[in-house]
Amino acid sequence: METRQRFSDKIDWGLIFLLFLFFIVSVIAISSAQTSGQYAGYNFVLRQAFWYVVGFILIGFALLFDPDQYKRLAWYAYGFGLFLLTILIIAPSSIAPLRNGAKSWFELPGIGSIQPSEFMKTFLILAIARVISSHHEDNPKKTIKSDFILLMKIGVVALVPLGLIMQQPDLGTSLVIIAIVSGLILVSGITWKLIVPIFTGAAAIGGSILALVVYAPQILEKYLNVQPYQFGRIYSWLDPYNYQKQEGYHLVNSLKAIGSGQVFGKGYQDKQVYIPENHTDFIFSVIGEEFGFIGASIVISLFFLLIYHLTKTALDIKEPFSAYVCAGVISMITFHVFQNIGMTIQLLPITGIPLPFISYGGSALMGNMLALGLVFSMRFYHKNYMFSSDDS
Repeated sequence: METRQRFSDKIDWGLIFLLFLFFIVSVIAISSAQTSGQYAGYNFVLRQAFWYVVGFILIGFALLFDPDQYKRLAWYAYGFGLFLLTILIIAPSSIAPLRNGAKSWFELPGIGSIQPSEFMKTFLILAIARVISSHHEDNPKKTIKSDFILLMKIGVVALVPLGLIMQQPDLGTSLVIIAIVSGLILVSGITWKLIVPIFTGAAAIGGSILALVVYAPQILEKYLNVQPYQFGRIYSWLDPYNYQKQEGYHLVNSLKAIGSGQVFGKGYQDKQVYIPENHTDFIFSVIGEEFGFIGASIVISLFFLLIYHLTKTALDIKEPFSAYVCAGVISMITFHVFQNIGMTIQLLPITGIPLPFISYGGSALMGNMLALGLVFSMRFYHKNYMFSSDDS
């Protein structure tokens, strides 16, 4: 028998509280980052606060739809995302300018920059969650053949936006797409007889490419038309101090900033190491320098609590589609955190991925808030029953 719940009981107050804590951390970190000379006259804090307000409005909007409606709307959202990515490629430079060699943003008068790929990640989660749940409904009896067909369906759905994003080119978002797909494949119920060879093969290919970059770059230049300058990020990652005046500049300074923060940090707005664009991709370096190991650990702990909370929500939800949506959001946020923090401490190459909910950026924040809006909706419309199989 279904139990009645009050409106307030269906709101995920724990997740709202975590978002409030992230807002506080973001405001403190950005307010310090913007004191660098290059940002004179800018107030990124007010802009970030504005985007947070817009983000909470998106969450409220997301609560207007229940999981069944999201399942029906999944292909429309996916198609809309592909439409935006396609328009972005063919749009004139007046509304889609080239930045740092990438055509990834729309410039809209009165609004600013909008990056469609940030929203495409959420739309892709909806589409793949529908593919997986619908496939299992149509194929209640699992076989290797049915699992292989599901794998092909997921691959086709993912490759289209991945191809468009790589055309920009945007390596960071492409890696996020791969992470989302990988996470959903792992929880999709596909047999390990298929998953293990595929992931092993992907790891082998990735390792082989890395080895060629280091030991035989001429092969990649000849057969894949990779330009010499494109190897710079890998070389500067492996040996940043030999490239500290070029591609390794950000990484070397990030290591200096975080290392010099030691245990307790230098104090709020007392940073001494200059890092360009430290209010966006390198916001963690600011936190590490000013608040030290303690401050950095608190931020990492907040992300741990967020991922734990989302995982618990996914496990509590009984509807397959809703659970897959939550799994996709978890995969996206987890990779974002791991990649962003990892690149600031030389654990991973620099890819330009922002730190979720903390780095400055309207599109990234709205995209992440929209993704969490889906989780809020899945939790809000989740039905509790007095007698369930878990109680036995």
